[in-house]
Amino acid sequence: MAAEIHSRPQTARPVLLNKIEGHSDTVNSAVLIPKEDGVITVSEDRTIRVWLKRDSGQYWPSIFHTVSSPCSCMSYHHDSRRIFIGQDNGAIVEFLISEDFNKMSHVKTYPAHQNRVSDMVFSLESQWVVSTGHDKSVSWMCTQSGSMLGRHYFTAWASCLQYDHETQHAFIGDFSGTITLLKLETQTYSTITTLKGHEGSIATLWWDPVQRLLFSGASDHSVIMWDIGGRKGRTLLLQGHHERVQSLRYLQLTRQLVSCSADGGMAVWNMDTPREEAPQWLDSDSCQKCEQPFFWNIKQMWDTKTMGLRQHHCRKCGKAVCGKCSSKRTSFPIMGFEFPVRVCDACFDTIKEEDRTPLATFHEGKHNIAHMDMDPSRGLMVTCGSDRIVKIWDVTQVVGCSLATGFSSR
Repeated sequence: MAAEIHSRPQTARPVLLNKIEGHSDTVNSAVLIPKEDGVITVSEDRTIRVWLKRDSGQYWPSIFHTVSSPCSCMSYHHDSRRIFIGQDNGAIVEFLISEDFNKMSHVKTYPAHQNRVSDMVFSLESQWVVSTGHDKSVSWMCTQSGSMLGRHYFTAWASCLQYDHETQHAFIGDFSGTITLLKLETQTYSTITTLKGHEGSIATLWWDPVQRLLFSGASDHSVIMWDIGGRKGRTLLLQGHHERVQSLRYLQLTRQLVSCSADGGMAVWNMDTPREEAPQWLDSDSCQKCEQPFFWNIKQMWDTKTMGLRQHHCRKCGKAVCGKCSSKRTSFPIMGFEFPVRVCDACFDTIKEEDRTPLATFHEGKHNIAHMDMDPSRGLMVTCGSDRIVKIWDVTQVVGCSLATGFSSR
């Protein structure tokens, strides 16, 4: 069922430790079991599986349970061993896993949504399960009574969710590219604000309650950091992926952000360094450098008897410029651009060689990464995707040696 690849890392890159195979369809979520050599997976093949590492070094399913509908997502709470499974039919089913991880007992089924459950969070503090779905809603249900406490509808599919357990604030990303912040109460809610910055659907969110930072990844290949705690609307744009960003984790200890994309790309961003906000793109009817008209500026084209030019924007200053005045390309990591982007000729001359020093490292997972989970205390990461394979990685050398002191063994 699984093959052991390596035992310890040799270079500063993720090292593949194990591959778990056996699913007959896309694996939508995989989580590492804390303090155990184990992984829990849920899949489109309707199975929930708990994989434990045996003495042979291979992972075998100690629990293999089939439900009535494809499994779309899960939320696992290790201390109570409660697991919540979101399904394609809109239901959420709760199980209790035994201490030896060899048995799983059904607890409740929650009628949370009318369509596929896209994401969920279980809150032990409030005894709620908060979820989003393709019925364009977020719902919160009481895990003690099993009853619906509240629901809010959006104009687009609600795709992902993060929840602040202390303040009961929920962050919901949707397919329109908007993030909505709600304050949830029993039987009611209030909309705090909406965040707009992505040019594509939001695929993943990660909330750091300590520094009060929200990270979002989207189909526009970008990651945005929203400084919620700063209350000044500060945002940082991070561009280094070439495909849809589908999973995020922020590591508080080392102040690093790990992001994974649909093409298997893994990025580790150094967030413990001064960064600059990317400028807003300016609007203009003519190039703000040479003053030549853009192609929609009919009047100036007629007056000057010239052909209109295509509009571009300098990533460093945000000015609207023509192609001739922005012929250069450069990386500018301090502003989040890890690969060469368009800048105007004037800005290009101000960028020094040391300004191009990368602030992120990029690695190859070699499969579509639909979901990722990490155990920073052991320097472990698990990835899964549409190729039906689950991969376990040693990322100790990538995210900092201080994270890991060794691996547990059974």
